[in-house]
Amino acid sequence: MWKLALGFLLLAYGLLANAQSGADLAKKLANPVSSLISVPFQNNFDRDVGPLNQGRRYTLNIQPVIPITLNDKWNLISRTIVPVINQEDVFPQSPERTGLGDTTQSLFFSPAEPVNGITWGVGPVFLFPTATEQELGTDKWGAGPTGVVLKQTGGWTIGALVNHIWSYGGDRNRADVNSTFIQPFFAYTTPSAWTYTLQTESTYDWETEQWNVPVAFLVAKVFKVGKQTYQIQAGPRYYAESPDSGADNMGFRFNFILLFPK
Repeated sequence: MWKLALGFLLLAYGLLANAQSGADLAKKLANPVSSLISVPFQNNFDRDVGPLNQGRRYTLNIQPVIPITLNDKWNLISRTIVPVINQEDVFPQSPERTGLGDTTQSLFFSPAEPVNGITWGVGPVFLFPTATEQELGTDKWGAGPTGVVLKQTGGWTIGALVNHIWSYGGDRNRADVNSTFIQPFFAYTTPSAWTYTLQTESTYDWETEQWNVPVAFLVAKVFKVGKQTYQIQAGPRYYAESPDSGADNMGFRFNFILLFPK
Protein backbone atom coordinates (compact mmCIF):
# COMPACT_ATOMS: atom_id res chain seq x y z
CA MET A 1 0.00 0.00 0.00
CA TRP A 2 2.81 2.34 0.90
CA LYS A 3 4.40 1.72 -2.51
CA LEU A 4 1.18 2.78 -4.25
CA ALA A 5 0.95 5.91 -2.09
CA LEU A 6 4.59 6.71 -2.84
CA GLY A 7 3.92 6.24 -6.55
CA PHE A 8 1.04 8.74 -6.45
CA LEU A 9 3.20 11.23 -4.55
CA LEU A 10 5.99 10.94 -7.10
CA LEU A 11 3.51 11.34 -9.96
CA ALA A 12 1.98 14.42 -8.33
CA TYR A 13 5.42 15.90 -7.72
CA GLY A 14 6.39 15.27 -11.34
CA LEU A 15 3.23 16.93 -12.65
CA LEU A 16 3.75 19.90 -10.33
CA ALA A 17 7.39 20.26 -11.38
CA ASN A 18 6.43 20.11 -15.07
CA ALA A 19 3.71 22.72 -14.54
CA GLN A 20 6.11 25.01 -12.72
CA SER A 21 8.73 24.51 -15.43
CA GLY A 22 6.12 25.24 -18.10
CA ALA A 23 4.99 28.38 -16.28
CA ASP A 24 8.59 29.60 -16.07
CA LEU A 25 9.02 29.05 -19.81
CA ALA A 26 5.71 30.80 -20.52
CA LYS A 27 6.87 33.84 -18.54
CA LYS A 28 10.14 33.87 -20.48
CA LEU A 29 8.20 33.80 -23.75
CA ALA A 30 6.25 36.86 -22.59
CA ASN A 31 9.61 38.65 -22.29
CA PRO A 32 11.00 39.63 -25.75
CA VAL A 33 14.60 39.74 -24.43
CA SER A 34 14.67 36.63 -22.22
CA SER A 35 17.54 34.14 -22.44
CA LEU A 36 15.42 31.53 -24.24
CA ILE A 37 15.93 30.20 -27.76
CA SER A 38 12.60 29.99 -29.55
CA VAL A 39 11.35 29.65 -33.12
CA PRO A 40 7.81 30.99 -33.56
CA PHE A 41 5.79 30.25 -36.70
CA GLN A 42 3.20 33.04 -36.52
CA ASN A 43 0.21 32.58 -38.84
CA ASN A 44 -1.92 35.68 -39.54
CA PHE A 45 -5.19 35.52 -41.45
CA ASP A 46 -6.75 38.81 -42.67
CA ARG A 47 -9.72 39.67 -44.87
CA ASP A 48 -11.16 42.94 -46.20
CA VAL A 49 -7.67 43.95 -47.31
CA GLY A 50 -6.93 46.81 -49.68
CA PRO A 51 -8.59 50.06 -50.79
CA LEU A 52 -11.78 48.22 -51.88
CA ASN A 53 -11.86 45.95 -48.81
CA GLN A 54 -12.14 42.88 -51.02
CA GLY A 55 -8.72 41.24 -50.67
CA ARG A 56 -7.40 38.56 -48.38
CA ARG A 57 -3.92 38.06 -46.98
CA TYR A 58 -2.17 35.20 -45.20
CA THR A 59 1.19 35.96 -43.56
CA LEU A 60 3.47 33.37 -41.99
CA ASN A 61 6.10 35.17 -39.92
CA ILE A 62 9.09 32.95 -39.14
CA GLN A 63 10.63 34.60 -36.08
CA PRO A 64 13.71 32.93 -34.58
CA VAL A 65 14.87 34.47 -31.29
CA ILE A 66 18.47 33.69 -30.32
CA PRO A 67 20.07 35.02 -27.11
CA ILE A 68 23.85 35.35 -27.07
CA THR A 69 25.75 35.71 -23.79
CA LEU A 70 28.34 38.47 -24.18
CA ASN A 71 29.64 38.34 -20.60
CA ASP A 72 28.34 37.99 -17.03
CA LYS A 73 26.44 41.28 -17.27
CA TRP A 74 25.19 41.58 -20.84
CA ASN A 75 23.25 39.56 -23.41
CA LEU A 76 22.65 40.19 -27.09
CA ILE A 77 19.19 39.10 -28.26
CA SER A 78 18.71 38.53 -31.99
CA ARG A 79 15.08 38.71 -33.19
CA THR A 80 14.44 38.06 -36.89
CA ILE A 81 11.13 38.30 -38.76
CA VAL A 82 10.95 36.61 -42.18
CA PRO A 83 7.42 36.91 -43.65
CA VAL A 84 5.99 34.47 -46.18
CA ILE A 85 2.91 36.06 -47.76
CA ASN A 86 0.00 34.90 -49.89
CA GLN A 87 -2.49 37.57 -50.95
CA GLU A 88 -5.22 38.02 -53.52
CA ASP A 89 -7.41 40.92 -54.76
CA VAL A 90 -5.67 43.41 -52.47
CA PHE A 91 -5.39 45.98 -55.25
CA PRO A 92 -7.68 46.40 -58.28
CA GLN A 93 -6.72 43.98 -61.05
CA SER A 94 -4.03 42.52 -58.77
CA PRO A 95 -3.46 38.80 -59.26
CA GLU A 96 -2.68 36.36 -56.49
CA ARG A 97 0.85 36.79 -55.15
CA THR A 98 2.89 34.38 -53.05
CA GLY A 99 6.44 34.85 -51.83
CA LEU A 100 8.75 36.35 -49.27
CA GLY A 101 8.23 39.80 -47.79
CA ASP A 102 10.89 42.14 -46.41
CA THR A 103 12.98 40.83 -43.52
CA THR A 104 13.29 42.75 -40.25
CA GLN A 105 16.30 42.10 -38.02
CA SER A 106 16.46 43.49 -34.46
CA LEU A 107 19.40 43.28 -32.06
CA PHE A 108 18.87 44.09 -28.37
CA PHE A 109 21.71 44.67 -25.91
CA SER A 110 20.15 43.74 -22.57
CA PRO A 111 21.41 43.34 -18.98
CA ALA A 112 21.66 39.69 -17.95
CA GLU A 113 19.58 40.45 -14.83
CA PRO A 114 16.71 42.91 -14.29
CA VAL A 115 17.68 46.32 -12.93
CA ASN A 116 15.45 47.35 -10.00
CA GLY A 117 12.88 44.83 -11.25
CA ILE A 118 12.91 46.31 -14.78
CA THR A 119 14.08 44.38 -17.84
CA TRP A 120 15.16 46.40 -20.85
CA GLY A 121 17.07 46.20 -24.08
CA VAL A 122 18.17 48.63 -26.81
CA GLY A 123 19.89 48.32 -30.15
CA PRO A 124 19.53 48.65 -33.91
CA VAL A 125 16.84 47.37 -36.24
CA PHE A 126 17.42 46.69 -39.94
CA LEU A 127 15.08 46.28 -42.93
CA PHE A 128 16.26 44.07 -45.79
CA PRO A 129 14.47 44.10 -49.20
CA THR A 130 14.01 40.33 -49.47
CA ALA A 131 10.53 40.47 -51.04
CA THR A 132 10.22 38.24 -54.09
CA GLU A 133 7.26 40.18 -55.54
CA GLN A 134 6.86 43.94 -55.92
CA GLU A 135 3.52 43.96 -54.09
CA LEU A 136 4.97 42.11 -51.08
CA GLY A 137 7.72 44.53 -50.07
CA THR A 138 9.15 48.03 -50.15
CA ASP A 139 12.27 47.38 -52.26
CA LYS A 140 14.13 49.54 -49.72
CA TRP A 141 17.04 49.11 -47.33
CA GLY A 142 16.30 50.56 -43.91
CA ALA A 143 17.65 50.95 -40.38
CA GLY A 144 16.91 52.66 -37.10
CA PRO A 145 16.76 52.24 -33.31
CA THR A 146 14.72 49.75 -31.32
CA GLY A 147 14.06 49.24 -27.63
CA VAL A 148 11.98 47.24 -25.18
CA VAL A 149 11.18 47.72 -21.50
CA LEU A 150 9.05 45.52 -19.24
CA LYS A 151 8.36 44.50 -15.68
CA GLN A 152 7.42 41.02 -14.48
CA THR A 153 5.79 40.58 -11.10
CA GLY A 154 3.90 37.50 -10.02
CA GLY A 155 2.23 36.18 -13.14
CA TRP A 156 2.09 39.60 -14.81
CA THR A 157 4.25 40.90 -17.65
CA ILE A 158 3.71 44.53 -18.63
CA GLY A 159 5.83 46.38 -21.15
CA ALA A 160 6.31 47.80 -24.62
CA LEU A 161 8.53 47.29 -27.66
CA VAL A 162 9.19 50.15 -30.10
CA ASN A 163 11.28 50.81 -33.17
CA HIS A 164 11.63 53.32 -35.97
CA ILE A 165 12.92 52.54 -39.46
CA TRP A 166 14.13 55.00 -42.10
CA SER A 167 15.04 53.84 -45.58
CA TYR A 168 18.51 54.76 -46.85
CA GLY A 169 18.73 52.92 -50.16
CA GLY A 170 16.87 50.87 -52.73
CA ASP A 171 14.64 51.60 -55.70
CA ARG A 172 14.32 55.39 -56.07
CA ASN A 173 10.94 54.96 -57.74
CA ARG A 174 9.47 53.34 -54.64
CA ALA A 175 8.12 55.27 -51.64
CA ASP A 176 10.54 55.97 -48.81
CA VAL A 177 10.18 54.04 -45.54
CA ASN A 178 9.70 56.23 -42.47
CA SER A 179 7.67 54.27 -39.94
CA THR A 180 7.29 53.91 -36.19
CA PHE A 181 6.26 50.60 -34.59
CA ILE A 182 4.75 50.55 -31.08
CA GLN A 183 3.78 47.31 -29.31
CA PRO A 184 2.47 47.67 -25.74
CA PHE A 185 1.66 44.29 -24.18
CA PHE A 186 -0.09 43.04 -21.04
CA ALA A 187 0.21 39.32 -20.25
CA TYR A 188 -0.79 37.10 -17.35
CA THR A 189 0.69 33.61 -16.92
CA THR A 190 -1.01 31.06 -14.66
CA PRO A 191 0.83 28.40 -12.59
CA SER A 192 -0.39 25.81 -15.12
CA ALA A 193 1.45 27.61 -17.99
CA TRP A 194 -1.54 29.29 -19.63
CA THR A 195 -0.83 32.85 -20.80
CA TYR A 196 -3.44 35.50 -21.66
CA THR A 197 -2.15 38.48 -23.64
CA LEU A 198 -3.68 41.78 -24.72
CA GLN A 199 -1.53 43.79 -27.11
CA THR A 200 -1.47 46.14 -30.06
CA GLU A 201 1.07 46.18 -32.89
CA SER A 202 0.64 49.75 -34.09
CA THR A 203 2.57 51.21 -37.01
CA TYR A 204 2.53 54.86 -38.04
CA ASP A 205 3.68 55.68 -41.57
CA TRP A 206 5.07 59.22 -41.54
CA GLU A 207 5.06 59.38 -45.34
CA THR A 208 1.33 58.68 -45.77
CA GLU A 209 0.37 59.86 -42.26
CA GLN A 210 -1.65 56.70 -41.67
CA TRP A 211 -1.95 54.30 -38.72
CA ASN A 212 -2.25 50.53 -38.73
CA VAL A 213 -3.57 49.42 -35.31
CA PRO A 214 -4.48 45.75 -34.86
CA VAL A 215 -5.56 44.91 -31.29
CA ALA A 216 -5.14 41.25 -30.33
CA PHE A 217 -6.31 39.07 -27.48
CA LEU A 218 -4.29 35.85 -27.43
CA VAL A 219 -4.40 32.68 -25.34
CA ALA A 220 -1.32 30.43 -25.14
CA LYS A 221 -0.30 27.15 -23.52
CA VAL A 222 3.14 25.61 -23.00
CA PHE A 223 3.30 21.82 -23.28
CA LYS A 224 5.76 19.04 -23.94
CA VAL A 225 5.72 16.12 -26.38
CA GLY A 226 8.55 13.72 -25.68
CA LYS A 227 11.64 15.82 -25.12
CA GLN A 228 10.48 18.79 -27.20
CA THR A 229 8.71 21.77 -25.61
CA TYR A 230 6.17 23.85 -27.51
CA GLN A 231 3.77 26.72 -27.07
CA ILE A 232 0.55 27.14 -29.04
CA GLN A 233 -1.05 30.59 -29.11
CA ALA A 234 -4.25 31.72 -30.82
CA GLY A 235 -6.76 34.55 -30.79
CA PRO A 236 -8.63 37.24 -32.73
CA ARG A 237 -7.34 40.60 -33.90
CA TYR A 238 -9.46 43.69 -34.48
CA TYR A 239 -8.22 46.53 -36.67
CA ALA A 240 -9.06 49.70 -34.78
CA GLU A 241 -7.37 51.70 -37.56
CA SER A 242 -5.79 50.68 -40.86
CA PRO A 243 -4.21 52.32 -43.94
CA ASP A 244 -5.79 52.27 -47.39
CA SER A 245 -3.83 49.15 -48.37
CA GLY A 246 -4.36 47.40 -45.02
CA ALA A 247 -6.89 45.03 -43.51
CA ASP A 248 -10.17 46.03 -41.88
CA ASN A 249 -12.47 44.50 -39.28
CA MET A 250 -11.43 41.15 -37.79
CA GLY A 251 -8.41 38.93 -38.32
CA PHE A 252 -7.03 35.84 -36.62
CA ARG A 253 -3.62 34.66 -35.39
CA PHE A 254 -2.32 31.16 -34.72
CA ASN A 255 1.21 30.90 -33.38
CA PHE A 256 3.19 27.67 -33.07
CA ILE A 257 6.48 28.02 -31.16
CA LEU A 258 9.39 25.61 -30.75
CA LEU A 259 11.25 26.13 -27.46
CA PHE A 260 14.85 25.22 -26.73
CA PRO A 261 15.52 25.89 -23.02
CA LYS A 262 19.17 26.05 -22.01
